[in-house]
Amino acid sequence: MGGATHVAVPEAVGLIDLALKAVTAYDRPDLAPRLKQAKGRLTDPAVRVLVVGEFKQGKSQLVNALVNATVCPVDDDIATAVPTLVRYGEDTTVTLVRESTGGDGTPGEHAERTPVPLEKLAEYVSEGGNPGNRAGLTRAEVTLPRKLLQSGLVLVDTPGVGGLGSAHGAATMSALPTADAVLLVSDASQEYTAPEIEFLQAARKLCPNVACVVTKTDLYPHWRRIVELDEGHLRNARIGAELLPVSSALRLHAARTQDLDLIAESGFQALVGFLLRKVVSRADDLSRRSTSQDVLATCQSLESRMRAELMSQNDPEKAGALAKDLEAARARVDALRQRSARWQTTLNDGVADLIADIDYDLRDRLRAVSRDAEQLLEDADPADIWEQFAEWFHKQVSHAVAQNFVWTTERARWLAEQVAEHFAEDVDVQLPELRISGGAVAGKVDALEMPVGENFGAGQKLFVGMRGGYGGLLMIGLASTVAGFALLNPLSIGAGLLFGAKTVRDEKKRLVQRRQAEAKNAVRRHIDEVTFQVGKDSRDNLRQIQRELRDHFTALAEELSASLKGSVEAAQTAVKDDAARQKRVADLEAELERVEGLAERARKLAAAVDTAEAS
Repeated sequence: MGGATHVAVPEAVGLIDLALKAVTAYDRPDLAPRLKQAKGRLTDPAVRVLVVGEFKQGKSQLVNALVNATVCPVDDDIATAVPTLVRYGEDTTVTLVRESTGGDGTPGEHAERTPVPLEKLAEYVSEGGNPGNRAGLTRAEVTLPRKLLQSGLVLVDTPGVGGLGSAHGAATMSALPTADAVLLVSDASQEYTAPEIEFLQAARKLCPNVACVVTKTDLYPHWRRIVELDEGHLRNARIGAELLPVSSALRLHAARTQDLDLIAESGFQALVGFLLRKVVSRADDLSRRSTSQDVLATCQSLESRMRAELMSQNDPEKAGALAKDLEAARARVDALRQRSARWQTTLNDGVADLIADIDYDLRDRLRAVSRDAEQLLEDADPADIWEQFAEWFHKQVSHAVAQNFVWTTERARWLAEQVAEHFAEDVDVQLPELRISGGAVAGKVDALEMPVGENFGAGQKLFVGMRGGYGGLLMIGLASTVAGFALLNPLSIGAGLLFGAKTVRDEKKRLVQRRQAEAKNAVRRHIDEVTFQVGKDSRDNLRQIQRELRDHFTALAEELSASLKGSVEAAQTAVKDDAARQKRVADLEAELERVEGLAERARKLAAAVDTAEAS
């Protein structure tokens, strides 16, 4: 990705480069992968901020005001259909991204990237130009030469969530674990709704760095009262999130006129401050702290081998003490192997249990939705309520999927902590950064469609009524001829009308029951398809997590094992080699001093982060 690295990253990158030179000089290639991975994290400047909210709340205009450019389409009748990523670039560009999927529904290796002019963007990312994302785009990427974005900030304008219980809401929910921060946008026309509070509660579990933005303060004089009510809702829901009232229109106008008073009145200074202070800076601090931990772990591995050799070089006659230390080292290696078996068992059993629990939770939630849906269809004619029913049904299904995903994420993180605890009780283990992606139902499962039933119009009613009335007329008319009446008489005609009306009612009831049965079958098929698709996504996610944890802890186990074995070998070699002992002692002391200097720089890096956070 384009752009400059964070302000403090060069210091951390320099420390990583120095550590890489050290592991090369001291012949410890097993320590290099961890450092290279840390450097890769540092040199990727992306700090993703998702801008989410209900439809028509001012999300796109907020992004435009932040970057002072009309990049996201905005109009009263325009709604966002495709996510738009706005990041730093030397030039203004727009690229449409369409990611292919494999036969199993997993993302393909290559993405189709199509550049388009900026003025054409609305034709692809809005509901007006691309309704329901018929073009099948994954996202649009916009680059701009803006100072705010140069720090690595990436703003993601998302489609309206429509509450937690919607297809877009479920899709947005699945993107939250990959975000560094979330801005929930709601305008000042009304206080928070129940779906917005519910979305916030779920978002806090997946991405702790959440802020709330109240937009359009220039349009609503009572916006301060709305902010007070929103703050009360956040307190009642125990959601710790900053509330930032802003006016995008004032911000854009102030930028054009260079009016400093309007800029202050727009509220964007507080919002930009939050992004730089709480998002970019925090990501920077996390990178530096992670770098410090990685370098310190590398230094400890290098020191353990050197100190073992130095001990034997300084006092080679103490063979008994040395042998005892070697035995202790061997015991540590054996203990590490035993712990490896333990954490692998914990991981394998935990993932198996988690797959079963998540699958049961999903089926249980969807079964409840299915029962409620069938009861609604039983109580009414599907033809009369289908539009409202389909909307309600899709919301309930998406809500169940989103809640299942939230629970999956929480359980997966808990499992990672359990594995780390069983891995090594006496070792400070750093957990890998789990990137859990949820399966969005939209696009994978066909929409629920009303079954095509028989048409029962006026012509069909007349035909059915005449067929039933003819039987009644004939039966009563023949019976009345015995009494001397004509076949057609008032009694037989009345009977014909009654029989005809009853036949029409029975036919209408039969058709309603048939529509109800077909609608219920359509609901069951849709539930089965959702269960299949989302269940597969959940299992794929958990298996991916299992592989990430397995690879992470296996690499860590190998690293620790290599360090312990290296200490044993160095001590054994030192006992046998006495010719250049004094020179070797001096070399080892100098090397230890250099390694300690590297460790001290790593500790100062972490201390600087702690000092900055405390202030």
